[in-house]
Amino acid sequence: MTPLDHSAAVAAESARFVGAVRAADPATPVPTTPGWTLADLVKHAGSVQRWFTALLRQRIQERPTSRDLDLKIPERAEAYPDWLADAAAEAGEAFAATDLDAPMWAWGADQHARFWVRRMLFETLVHRVDAELALGGKADIAPELAADGVDEFLTNLPYAVFFAPGTAKLRAENRTIRFARTDGDGSWLVRLRPDGFGLDRDAADAPADATVSATAADLLLLLYGRVDRASEGVAVAGDEALLALWFANSAF
Repeated sequence: MTPLDHSAAVAAESARFVGAVRAADPATPVPTTPGWTLADLVKHAGSVQRWFTALLRQRIQERPTSRDLDLKIPERAEAYPDWLADAAAEAGEAFAATDLDAPMWAWGADQHARFWVRRMLFETLVHRVDAELALGGKADIAPELAADGVDEFLTNLPYAVFFAPGTAKLRAENRTIRFARTDGDGSWLVRLRPDGFGLDRDAADAPADATVSATAADLLLLLYGRVDRASEGVAVAGDEALLALWFANSAF
């Protein structure tokens, strides 16, 4: 996979997100995040960006014990798009001022500052898609960007139990699920063990007990719960009970 410039992609996705919502009604419901409006979605995305930026600036070395931070949230929802744009600009400044290869605490697999840039990218991208779908658009994600997002999700999901407790149930006696993209080379084999689960990067050609095939974009949206495995464009084969276990407990 061609290396991606995650910092540049955060800026591009944020700009697209802002462009989508700037003239929209903040009260518009967001079907892919039930119970949320566009205002809720933008507030969440901007808050996450500002929180991640604060972590990067401090280059923390252990899990923070407090999330006490002035997020500068505007009083009026109509001002949220500009506030999100400002958050993205602040994030870009932090990226430029930080050695992204420097060791740093992160909740996922990669204990370096770059973890937070990649995580911010896909947090922003998925919510950009949420916004565009809510406004009648399509889920348009560049294939290689989507493939990187699938990899990021599956790499870090085993570490997410403290905020995604269902993942603790992803256990089995050496059962495997393959996520295969249909619009390019590459697949991901997840192995469920009695003590946990994770990507098996040394088993590229191994058989799988269940397989999910789709474009990289649809795989990404499926993993994030934005589409269902019964959706058009998604093909499943193999152990249905294993797939049911996965999708019931892998919510991020």
